[in-house]
Amino acid sequence: MPRAGLDAAAVTRAAAEVVDEVGYAGLTMGLVADRLGVRAPSLYKHVAGQADLSRRIAVLAVTEIGDALRNALQGKSDSQALEAAAHTTRRYAREFPGRFAATLYNTATGPGDPLHLAWVRVVDSHLAILSGYKIPEKDTRHALLLLRSFLDGFSLIEPAGDMHTEDEIYASFLWAIGFVDRGLRELSGVTPSA
Repeated sequence: MPRAGLDAAAVTRAAAEVVDEVGYAGLTMGLVADRLGVRAPSLYKHVAGQADLSRRIAVLAVTEIGDALRNALQGKSDSQALEAAAHTTRRYAREFPGRFAATLYNTATGPGDPLHLAWVRVVDSHLAILSGYKIPEKDTRHALLLLRSFLDGFSLIEPAGDMHTEDEIYASFLWAIGFVDRGLRELSGVTPSA
């Protein structure tokens, strides 16, 4: 008989906490079961297995990122929106490193997939940033991929320890925001406001 109060959402939340502590590669059903105070086989009443659990973590994370971006971008456009999105994505990746990694190692299977639907919200925020730059339509897809590469890429490589001091990392982060901003402005023909 399933433990009272235990369902797929509770298992996913517990797994998200575990994955942030042990890293994406370290997640096991046993660790999640220990966190919940149950035996590992009882988790299979709620999730299909570790791959399913990993996807559920990714959906949770992308949903959380989408919410955070939506809130951060309110009332902002062009460089302010870019800066807000960059700081928001980096902050999320630093606070929830395992969840963030799960977003990069799981792919949506189709338009009805909850992961796809969660990503649509994130992409809508990215498109909102680009709309402030008035990117030509023919370049929008390329600019969108560049933006996601920057936002996700910086946040992914930072914890790998390939960078130096915290001050140097932050200086590089700000430099990259400025670089992307200048590139988007050049692409759109928008000059920076004084």
